[in-house]
Amino acid sequence: MTLPKSEHRKLSIYNSLTKEKELFTPLVPEFVGMYVCGPTVYNYVHLGNCRTFLSFDLIYRYLKHLGYKVRYVRNITDAGHLENDADSGEDRIAKKARIEAIEPMEVVQRYTVDFHEIMSAFNALPPDIEPTATGHIIEQIQIIEKILGAGYAYEKNGSVYFDVIKFNEDQQYGKLSGRKIEDMIANTRELAAQSEKKNPQDFALWKKAEPQHIMRWPSPWGDGFPGWHLECTAMSTKYLGETFDIHGGGMDLKFPHHECEIAQAEACNKTTPVRYWMHANMLTLNGKKMAKSTGNNILPRELFSGNNAIMSQPIRPAVAKFFMYQAHYRSILDFSDQAILASEKGYQRLMEAMNKLESIEDSDSSDYAIGPWVDSCYAAMNDDFNSPILIAQLFEAAKWINNLSEGGAKITLDDLVLLRTTMCGLVYDVLGLPKEMEGQNNGQQQLDAAVNLLIDLRNQARANKDFATSDAIRDRLQEAGIQLKDGKEGTSFSLR
Repeated sequence: MTLPKSEHRKLSIYNSLTKEKELFTPLVPEFVGMYVCGPTVYNYVHLGNCRTFLSFDLIYRYLKHLGYKVRYVRNITDAGHLENDADSGEDRIAKKARIEAIEPMEVVQRYTVDFHEIMSAFNALPPDIEPTATGHIIEQIQIIEKILGAGYAYEKNGSVYFDVIKFNEDQQYGKLSGRKIEDMIANTRELAAQSEKKNPQDFALWKKAEPQHIMRWPSPWGDGFPGWHLECTAMSTKYLGETFDIHGGGMDLKFPHHECEIAQAEACNKTTPVRYWMHANMLTLNGKKMAKSTGNNILPRELFSGNNAIMSQPIRPAVAKFFMYQAHYRSILDFSDQAILASEKGYQRLMEAMNKLESIEDSDSSDYAIGPWVDSCYAAMNDDFNSPILIAQLFEAAKWINNLSEGGAKITLDDLVLLRTTMCGLVYDVLGLPKEMEGQNNGQQQLDAAVNLLIDLRNQARANKDFATSDAIRDRLQEAGIQLKDGKEGTSFSLR
């Protein structure tokens, strides 16, 4: 891979801590340490989570593209994540294990495998290290002991809690989310009589395991399990050091999870842990928040197969990924049938141009200024990884490629090499879109056309009250593995 020019490495990142874009300067020259909060593996990964992980896949790829040696750490939460942020309720994995009458590690294995398969389908690069919470119990206990020794935590009946009020006397709790401790106290109800905490803002570092609790480990305070926030502090510190470059995650993790991570690290190591905090925004569906409880939800496998009541046809992983990158990672993105079908057409145009690029012949002059265009592509990505502006530049180049392919313009050999190198580097290496051979999707397009023709014939038969023919079309398609779905917007199909 040809490395970009030095002027193309002037990267600015929006830092959630300072609320400003800052010129990126790694702690160690040419090396980048990046930690991203991974999934809690108690269920199938949902599309909103996928957007976060794909956002950081783009960031990881671009940093590597710029020539940095990146250590990307993304954890697997397989213990300690309770049902709510108030340190109460069941462990999410233990609850799933109880409901399904299986071992907690069976739950972990099932949904970790699913997560990896979905990320692979999206052509996301795996992290360099993927540690688990249960694999780092010793490190978490050691951190708790250091925080206790520093006077920022207390033990109560076998549990250990971080003392937020005490910490705030010396440091600032709430600086990432912009919350003030005084406001948090004023807006918090009185502690319940049975609570062990000194203050409602305190959070668990270690929880005592009740007799019915399945997941438990021995500790100096008795059998229990670590708090959810603690695992990321332990694993990021172990693999990236007490201070590292980038910490990322979804916007919903900013408070309390990431706020608590900062407090734990500062209490334990007496230094700020992260230089650039990054947060990806949420994905909505048809203008509403995704939620299983309302049915406004779609899993990646349902999207890919078409086996859902939301999309009119199956959506390929590459198209879904391309659609997500057409919005900036810090912007809310609405997922809808109409929007993604429009995006699919754009994706196809880009892939067709990439195929034509291979057969273009050089000439003695150029009709296009390739150098300034290359600069504009890197300027987009260097502006806090602005993928929608990059894609707009790629579409501009696609127009040139089509014109060159048809003989309507000329390009010199040097410019052609630069155009090819830049397009391939950005489309395949940075965006991580798969290379498609010409005509690769003709089969899908032909299938869509054939089935839609049969749907039209079936609709005509129904209008003529020829129900025998309409039922025969439906049944024969079903026998071939094609399921028709009749809805308010018309009839769609999915592959079983």
